Amino acid sequence: MGRIDRFEDLEVWKISRELCQLVEHLFQTTELGNNYALRNQMERSSGSIMDNIAEGFGRGGNKEFHNFLSFSKGSCTELKSQFYRSFDKKLISDEDYMKALEMTEHCNNKIGAFMYYLRNTKIRGQKFNNREKE
Repeated sequence: MGRIDRFEDLEVWKISRELCQLVEHLFQTTELGNNYALRNQMERSSGSIMDNIAEGFGRGGNKEFHNFLSFSKGSCTELKSQFYRSFDKKLISDEDYMKALEMTEHCNNKIGAFMYYLRNTKIRGQKFNNREKE
């Protein structure tokens, strides 16, 4: 992996942003937008995925970054559960439901893979090209 200076360049952050955009799209195009309690929960969950990736990136090392990625994974799982609730309440269509679950699972898997990468490298903090000498 080359040097990454901005959280915006992380693939996991880009995927989480797409997930937030999907959630916002569902608010605007389905009955989900009228269920303010569930909408607020989903907005917090999807935002938490993005925000924890960004905040973790800004921390001092990959141990802290790993912890924040773990929070993001938790928020993915929470959002997935909220999609189930939305579907059960008939606030979103079968098609929207399947797309949302697929995208949430994809995001969760990418975060998990990135966590694995961080655990198994010697990179520290934001200096993704400055590896410790053996």
